[in-house]
Amino acid sequence: MNAMNDEKEKGTSVFSKFFTVLGTVLCVILTPILIFNCTLIVKSYLNKNAVPDVGGYSPMIVLSDSMFPNIEAGDLIICKKTAPENIQVGDVISFFDPASNTNNVVTHRVIEIKTAWDGALTWVTRGDANNADDSSPVPENNLVGIYKQKISGLGNVAIYMQTTQGLITCVVVPVILLLGFDFIRQGIYERRRKKDTDALLAELETLRAEKEKRKTEDLS
Repeated sequence: MNAMNDEKEKGTSVFSKFFTVLGTVLCVILTPILIFNCTLIVKSYLNKNAVPDVGGYSPMIVLSDSMFPNIEAGDLIICKKTAPENIQVGDVISFFDPASNTNNVVTHRVIEIKTAWDGALTWVTRGDANNADDSSPVPENNLVGIYKQKISGLGNVAIYMQTTQGLITCVVVPVILLLGFDFIRQGIYERRRKKDTDALLAELETLRAEKEKRKTEDLS
Protein backbone atom coordinates (compact mmCIF):
# COMPACT_ATOMS: atom_id res chain seq x y z
CA MET A 1 0.00 0.00 0.00
CA ASN A 2 2.82 2.37 0.93
CA ALA A 3 4.60 1.55 -2.34
CA MET A 4 1.47 2.44 -4.30
CA ASN A 5 1.15 5.72 -2.41
CA ASP A 6 4.80 6.50 -3.04
CA GLU A 7 4.38 5.86 -6.78
CA LYS A 8 1.26 8.02 -6.85
CA GLU A 9 3.01 10.81 -4.98
CA LYS A 10 6.00 10.56 -7.31
CA GLY A 11 3.73 10.83 -10.37
CA THR A 12 1.95 13.84 -8.87
CA SER A 13 5.28 15.49 -8.14
CA VAL A 14 6.47 15.02 -11.74
CA PHE A 15 3.12 16.30 -13.04
CA SER A 16 3.37 19.37 -10.81
CA LYS A 17 6.95 20.09 -11.90
CA PHE A 18 5.94 19.77 -15.55
CA PHE A 19 3.20 22.38 -15.23
CA THR A 20 5.46 24.65 -13.19
CA VAL A 21 8.18 24.54 -15.85
CA LEU A 22 5.65 24.94 -18.66
CA GLY A 23 4.03 27.94 -16.97
CA THR A 24 7.43 29.54 -16.39
CA VAL A 25 8.47 29.04 -20.02
CA LEU A 26 5.21 30.52 -21.29
CA CYS A 27 5.58 33.53 -18.99
CA VAL A 28 9.19 34.09 -20.10
CA ILE A 29 8.14 33.97 -23.76
CA LEU A 30 4.84 35.84 -23.59
CA THR A 31 5.76 38.62 -21.14
CA PRO A 32 8.38 40.37 -23.35
CA ILE A 33 6.08 40.02 -26.37
CA LEU A 34 3.20 41.53 -24.42
CA ILE A 35 5.33 44.44 -23.18
CA PHE A 36 6.71 45.03 -26.70
CA ASN A 37 3.25 44.99 -28.28
CA CYS A 38 1.75 47.24 -25.59
CA THR A 39 4.56 49.76 -26.12
CA LEU A 40 3.92 49.80 -29.87
CA ILE A 41 0.16 50.19 -29.37
CA VAL A 42 0.57 53.09 -26.92
CA LYS A 43 3.07 54.89 -29.16
CA SER A 44 0.86 54.35 -32.19
CA TYR A 45 -2.11 55.81 -30.31
CA LEU A 46 -0.15 58.83 -29.08
CA ASN A 47 1.31 59.67 -32.50
CA LYS A 48 -0.77 58.30 -35.36
CA ASN A 49 1.42 59.99 -37.99
CA ALA A 50 4.59 58.14 -36.98
CA VAL A 51 5.72 54.54 -37.16
CA PRO A 52 5.85 53.25 -33.55
CA ASP A 53 9.18 51.97 -32.28
CA VAL A 54 10.77 50.42 -29.21
CA GLY A 55 14.27 51.64 -28.47
CA GLY A 56 14.50 53.11 -31.96
CA TYR A 57 13.58 49.82 -33.66
CA SER A 58 10.36 49.52 -35.67
CA PRO A 59 8.86 46.21 -36.82
CA MET A 60 6.94 46.33 -40.11
CA ILE A 61 5.12 43.81 -42.28
CA VAL A 62 6.11 43.60 -45.96
CA LEU A 63 3.08 43.51 -48.25
CA SER A 64 4.69 43.35 -51.71
CA ASP A 65 7.55 41.65 -53.55
CA SER A 66 9.14 44.88 -54.80
CA MET A 67 12.35 43.97 -52.91
CA PHE A 68 12.41 40.32 -54.03
CA PRO A 69 14.48 38.19 -53.58
CA ASN A 70 16.11 39.91 -50.58
CA ILE A 71 12.81 40.76 -48.91
CA GLU A 72 9.53 39.05 -49.73
CA ALA A 73 5.87 39.70 -49.06
CA GLY A 74 4.94 38.24 -45.68
CA ASP A 75 8.32 38.95 -44.09
CA LEU A 76 8.63 40.95 -40.89
CA ILE A 77 11.40 43.54 -41.15
CA ILE A 78 13.13 45.55 -38.44
CA CYS A 79 14.20 49.11 -39.18
CA LYS A 80 16.30 51.35 -36.95
CA LYS A 81 16.02 55.10 -36.64
CA THR A 82 19.08 56.86 -37.99
CA ALA A 83 20.20 60.34 -38.98
CA PRO A 84 19.65 61.19 -42.68
CA GLU A 85 23.34 61.95 -43.19
CA ASN A 86 24.17 58.34 -42.27
CA ILE A 87 22.31 56.96 -45.27
CA GLN A 88 24.56 55.73 -48.08
CA VAL A 89 23.94 54.60 -51.66
CA GLY A 90 23.00 50.92 -51.53
CA ASP A 91 21.29 51.12 -48.13
CA VAL A 92 17.74 49.83 -47.82
CA ILE A 93 15.53 52.38 -46.09
CA SER A 94 11.92 52.61 -44.98
CA PHE A 95 10.13 55.88 -45.67
CA PHE A 96 6.73 57.48 -45.98
CA ASP A 97 5.84 57.34 -49.66
CA PRO A 98 6.12 60.91 -51.02
CA ALA A 99 3.89 59.95 -53.94
CA SER A 100 1.03 59.02 -51.61
CA ASN A 101 -1.28 61.18 -49.51
CA THR A 102 -1.49 58.45 -46.89
CA ASN A 103 0.95 57.23 -44.25
CA ASN A 104 1.95 54.35 -46.51
CA VAL A 105 5.49 53.17 -45.71
CA VAL A 106 7.77 51.85 -48.47
CA THR A 107 11.03 49.93 -48.06
CA HIS A 108 13.36 50.33 -51.06
CA ARG A 109 17.04 50.66 -51.85
CA VAL A 110 18.82 54.01 -52.19
CA ILE A 111 20.09 54.45 -55.75
CA GLU A 112 21.25 58.06 -55.60
CA ILE A 113 21.65 60.82 -52.99
CA LYS A 114 20.90 64.44 -53.87
CA THR A 115 21.75 67.50 -51.79
CA ALA A 116 19.79 70.74 -52.15
CA TRP A 117 21.32 74.22 -51.91
CA ASP A 118 20.25 74.42 -48.26
CA GLY A 119 21.84 71.06 -47.43
CA ALA A 120 18.57 69.12 -47.34
CA LEU A 121 18.91 65.55 -48.54
CA THR A 122 16.69 63.59 -50.90
CA TRP A 123 17.10 60.00 -52.03
CA VAL A 124 16.30 58.33 -55.31
CA THR A 125 15.04 54.86 -54.48
CA ARG A 126 14.09 51.68 -56.29
CA GLY A 127 12.80 48.25 -55.39
CA ASP A 128 15.25 45.45 -56.17
CA ALA A 129 12.59 43.72 -58.27
CA ASN A 130 11.63 46.90 -60.17
CA ASN A 131 13.05 48.06 -63.50
CA ALA A 132 12.64 51.77 -62.80
CA ASP A 133 13.31 54.23 -59.99
CA ASP A 134 10.46 55.30 -57.74
CA SER A 135 8.45 58.18 -59.22
CA SER A 136 9.20 60.67 -56.45
CA PRO A 137 12.51 61.36 -54.65
CA VAL A 138 12.32 60.81 -50.90
CA PRO A 139 12.90 63.90 -48.72
CA GLU A 140 14.82 63.34 -45.49
CA ASN A 141 11.79 64.23 -43.38
CA ASN A 142 10.06 61.12 -44.74
CA LEU A 143 12.72 58.77 -43.41
CA VAL A 144 11.48 56.11 -40.99
CA GLY A 145 14.72 54.18 -40.60
CA ILE A 146 17.33 51.96 -42.16
CA TYR A 147 16.63 48.29 -42.76
CA LYS A 148 18.47 46.01 -40.32
CA GLN A 149 16.97 42.53 -40.29
CA LYS A 150 14.10 40.39 -41.49
CA ILE A 151 12.25 37.40 -40.09
CA SER A 152 10.96 35.39 -43.02
CA GLY A 153 7.24 34.67 -42.98
CA LEU A 154 6.57 36.18 -39.56
CA GLY A 155 4.64 39.03 -41.16
CA ASN A 156 2.05 36.51 -42.34
CA VAL A 157 1.67 35.34 -38.75
CA ALA A 158 1.20 38.95 -37.60
CA ILE A 159 -1.43 39.52 -40.31
CA TYR A 160 -3.21 36.31 -39.30
CA MET A 161 -3.21 37.41 -35.65
CA GLN A 162 -5.11 40.55 -36.65
CA THR A 163 -8.05 38.43 -37.79
CA THR A 164 -10.72 37.13 -35.40
CA GLN A 165 -9.65 33.52 -35.93
CA GLY A 166 -5.99 34.44 -35.45
CA LEU A 167 -6.74 36.38 -32.28
CA ILE A 168 -8.58 33.39 -30.83
CA THR A 169 -5.90 30.90 -31.92
CA CYS A 170 -2.80 32.89 -30.97
CA VAL A 171 -4.00 34.89 -27.96
CA VAL A 172 -7.23 33.62 -26.39
CA VAL A 173 -6.41 29.90 -26.52
CA PRO A 174 -2.86 30.28 -25.07
CA VAL A 175 -4.22 32.47 -22.26
CA ILE A 176 -6.92 29.91 -21.45
CA LEU A 177 -4.33 27.12 -21.48
CA LEU A 178 -2.02 29.12 -19.24
CA LEU A 179 -4.83 29.79 -16.77
CA GLY A 180 -5.83 26.13 -16.93
CA PHE A 181 -2.27 25.01 -16.25
CA ASP A 182 -2.07 27.37 -13.30
CA PHE A 183 -5.42 26.13 -11.95
CA ILE A 184 -4.27 22.51 -12.15
CA ARG A 185 -0.91 23.37 -10.59
CA GLN A 186 -2.63 25.17 -7.71
CA GLY A 187 -4.95 22.20 -7.20
CA ILE A 188 -1.99 19.82 -7.02
CA TYR A 189 -0.22 22.14 -4.58
CA GLU A 190 -3.30 22.44 -2.33
CA ARG A 191 -3.80 18.66 -2.25
CA ARG A 192 -0.15 18.13 -1.37
CA ARG A 193 -0.30 20.81 1.33
CA LYS A 194 -3.43 19.25 2.82
CA LYS A 195 -1.81 15.81 2.77
CA ASP A 196 1.31 17.16 4.52
CA THR A 197 -0.84 18.99 7.07
CA ASP A 198 -2.93 15.89 7.78
CA ALA A 199 0.24 13.81 8.16
CA LEU A 200 1.70 16.36 10.58
CA LEU A 201 -1.50 16.49 12.63
CA ALA A 202 -1.60 12.68 12.75
CA GLU A 203 2.00 12.60 13.93
CA LEU A 204 1.27 15.20 16.61
CA GLU A 205 -1.75 13.20 17.73
CA THR A 206 0.39 10.07 17.94
CA LEU A 207 3.00 11.89 20.05
CA ARG A 208 0.28 13.29 22.29
CA ALA A 209 -1.20 9.82 22.77
CA GLU A 210 2.20 8.36 23.60
CA LYS A 211 2.84 11.18 26.07
CA GLU A 212 -0.51 10.56 27.77
CA LYS A 213 0.25 6.83 27.88
CA ARG A 214 3.64 7.38 29.54
CA LYS A 215 2.05 9.81 31.98
CA THR A 216 -0.59 7.22 32.93
CA GLU A 217 2.08 4.52 33.35
CA ASP A 218 4.15 6.78 35.62
CA LEU A 219 1.14 7.46 37.84
CA SER A 220 0.39 3.75 38.18
